[in-house]
Amino acid sequence: MQLAHRMTRLGTETAFSVSAEANAHRQAGHRVFPFHLGDINIPTPENVMEAAIRAMKGGKTGYCSNLGIPELREALAEDVNRSHATHYTLENVVIEPGGKPVIGKFLLALMNPGDQVLYPNPGYPIYESQIEFHGGVAVPYSYREGDGVFELDLDGLERALTDKTRILILNDLQNPMGAEASAHERERLAEIVRRHHLIVLLDEAYFDIRYEGRSQSLVSLAGMEERCVLLYTFSKKFAMTGWRLGAAIGPRPVAEAIGKLNVNDESCSNHFIQYGALEGLRGDQSGPRRILEELKKRRDLCVDLLNGIPGVRCFRPRATFYLFPNVTEAMARTGLTQYEEFRKTVLRETGVSFCSRLHFGRPLPGEVQKYIRFAYSGIDLPDIEEGLRLLKGFVTSSAPPKRTAPLASTAARG
Repeated sequence: MQLAHRMTRLGTETAFSVSAEANAHRQAGHRVFPFHLGDINIPTPENVMEAAIRAMKGGKTGYCSNLGIPELREALAEDVNRSHATHYTLENVVIEPGGKPVIGKFLLALMNPGDQVLYPNPGYPIYESQIEFHGGVAVPYSYREGDGVFELDLDGLERALTDKTRILILNDLQNPMGAEASAHERERLAEIVRRHHLIVLLDEAYFDIRYEGRSQSLVSLAGMEERCVLLYTFSKKFAMTGWRLGAAIGPRPVAEAIGKLNVNDESCSNHFIQYGALEGLRGDQSGPRRILEELKKRRDLCVDLLNGIPGVRCFRPRATFYLFPNVTEAMARTGLTQYEEFRKTVLRETGVSFCSRLHFGRPLPGEVQKYIRFAYSGIDLPDIEEGLRLLKGFVTSSAPPKRTAPLASTAARG
């Protein structure tokens, strides 16, 4: 049986391959410190779970509207309007089975084959995968180290624009780097979008995972509300990663088009889970506050310990639950200068599991600095402390470890 040609253009999220390796290492009897996958080991707030159970027991187990239940769409529009100074109604909101489906449906609704799409690299690998799978041309833009933060390479982004560029994907409060656009960067991006008549997929999955200050959005700037589609997910703020619930929020014609795609794809999102999400938005907010408090403790411990490892430099992002430390010198100290060799050896020798830059898009020409990604949402404070103590011992050991077997790569095209 021959697969369709388009399957050769479909990438993957190789963080799941790293997770499989870590699980195999654990099943072989070894301890694992899971910094690799952005899952959350903090329970979903009780009131959210209880509301979903009540809805299930109350008969909300059948189909619902392909757009989502009106109550949730209205509550989400109100919530986003408060934080973004927008003017959405329920007609601008369509509920999805997670945030990830928004990417593919946005591209299906707005991208024609051959259109060029600017996407972040390093960045969430599903952007590149879905652009190419649906026949677009994926054009990367990147970041650089600034004063304590990662900065957008806006000059490089502008140089990448052509008369075929139609779409910009912006993951503000970014995975894997924890980067957020400054006010100046947002203003310049808005000017670029207006001048080149671009459409924006604004992925704000981590908008509410914020420890200091207040998150700001490109959509709040003049002319952006009619040009942006927001990717929203309940996974992060409410620790609902496995519940699979999100939304696309944007101009009404786009929302209607995505709703039509829902009919063709999955009919509708899970019915009773939407009542749990509704409680999350309108009910007691102590649960999300506790989640944030715990994540902030983990962030601070991770950053402090990573910066205590010779040859490691790690920024302290004010949002997300990801760190993207520069490990160029640390890798050189160990004699392991290739990403996969370093990653796999660290797992084998210490049990510390993480992703590398390779898991977030094809390396760009001229890259010389080395980065790895730590997710701290799925690991408790004592394990963070022990795992990073072992990593420090590994890096500071006087001799590189013996290489016991060939190391096959699990990093694939994003």
